[in-house]
Amino acid sequence: MSEKIERHTMSVLVENEPGVLARVIGLFAGRGYNIESLTVAEVDVVENLSRVNLVTTGSPMIIEQIKNQLDRLVPVRTVSDLTAEGSYVERELALIKVVSIGEKRVESLRIADIFRAHVVDSENDSFVFEMTGKPSKIDAFVRLMEPLGLTEISRTGVSAMLRGKRSL
Repeated sequence: MSEKIERHTMSVLVENEPGVLARVIGLFAGRGYNIESLTVAEVDVVENLSRVNLVTTGSPMIIEQIKNQLDRLVPVRTVSDLTAEGSYVERELALIKVVSIGEKRVESLRIADIFRAHVVDSENDSFVFEMTGKPSKIDAFVRLMEPLGLTEISRTGVSAMLRGKRSL
């Protein structure tokens, strides 16, 4: 019987130095694990730290292996499996281009309003919408835009943190 595949969001606090991201990615690639989303940014200039947010999938055993192997990397300070640690906030930014005219153009604006997407660029035959939210919300918006002329998507990847007083 195979184990259930789960989606996990993790935050990893790392030293901000050359090659750290390559080592994190290499850990995943070398073991055949997939990264569904990856964002990295410097979060502490004084301590010279960056935060890596990543989303991956696997069985509970694989997720545990990933956490343990990340924790053993030298430049890693903290590994936090947000999914396992409790409630957390997860957001993503996306730019979505829709090329259409007539009723499809009007319909794309109606749907964008419902999803609280903002028009950040407009031409006679196209819109670029900006949208933030949970990845599932962005996925739903994209599915509705497909028949209306969706032509391009750019997504930032997931940013996430624990709710409440707890932090990395």
